[in-house]
Amino acid sequence: MTDDSAAAGRVLPGADQWLARRRQDAGLRQYVVYMAAALIFGLFAVILRDDGFLTASNLLNIGRQAAPIAVMAVGMAFALAAAEIDLSVGSVAALSSLAAAEAVGSYGFVAGAAVALAVGAGIGLVNGVIAVKVRIPSFLVTLGMLGIVSGIARNLNNLQSLPIRNDAFLAVFGAGSVGPVSSLLIWTVVVGVIGHLVLHQLRWGRHVLSVGADRSAAAALGINTDRIRVTALMTSAAAASFAGVLLAGRLAIGRHDLGENLLLTVIAAVVIGGTNLFGGRASVAGAIAGSVVMAMLNNGLILMGLRVADQLIARGVIIILAVALSMREQKET
Repeated sequence: MTDDSAAAGRVLPGADQWLARRRQDAGLRQYVVYMAAALIFGLFAVILRDDGFLTASNLLNIGRQAAPIAVMAVGMAFALAAAEIDLSVGSVAALSSLAAAEAVGSYGFVAGAAVALAVGAGIGLVNGVIAVKVRIPSFLVTLGMLGIVSGIARNLNNLQSLPIRNDAFLAVFGAGSVGPVSSLLIWTVVVGVIGHLVLHQLRWGRHVLSVGADRSAAAALGINTDRIRVTALMTSAAAASFAGVLLAGRLAIGRHDLGENLLLTVIAAVVIGGTNLFGGRASVAGAIAGSVVMAMLNNGLILMGLRVADQLIARGVIIILAVALSMREQKET
């Protein structure tokens, strides 16, 4: 048996026992986001019954709005689970949309998506290496990266949008559908299923949770905590880049600010979905449900006639309440 195999044998029992205790402690908290989604849906269904909230076209629009948020939220859940955070996801999505638009015209829709994902993974790698090796908190690293990537996106095409005229790309990544089901919703389900399986069925996912709960204890168990932190940030950035692909496919353009305004929405979706802001607990399904909640809120507030400024206030209040709840849970555990 190799040293790595022996280490894995020591790690898994300890990680599994810790995760079992965390699941027992969670209680009904994991279902709060689903109850909130049902409550918000019911309220808007009553209040906005004459404003088209329940129409099929509006519900489909909510799903389309939720899709890129959900994809980014799944990636962010892994970063938060490892006790890291990625504030650069919005700018990564924007740059990736431009990279996809640039590549798809010359090399086809598969290459366009692949280039965008490579851009995101590369940015996540840089974030992770700086955070781990230079020992700068990921909050500060990704805040700086937000500005760097945003500047690159603005310089890439001189603030001009890049149109996407590849029908295959648009059909697969945004504008197409399978019967009545939008391709955006299909991709959301695919990303959600993969994220859930990785987090709960693969050893790497369990290690992410263990590192986020107690980095020193995880290292004592033989987990390579540096590698876990780097790959968690890479996962977050890669998911953001794929969200940029979906946004580009939906709107048929790559743009320097596409998705940049989604950062607060993504964080709110992940935290209200049950992921601990301080690491150690995450829910992929909850992150997706939280994304639907945020999309419903945005849609409902627009139908009610609220201005963009009021929507920002509402999202800020939700984030504060979610963080307060996370801090309370952190003290209890």
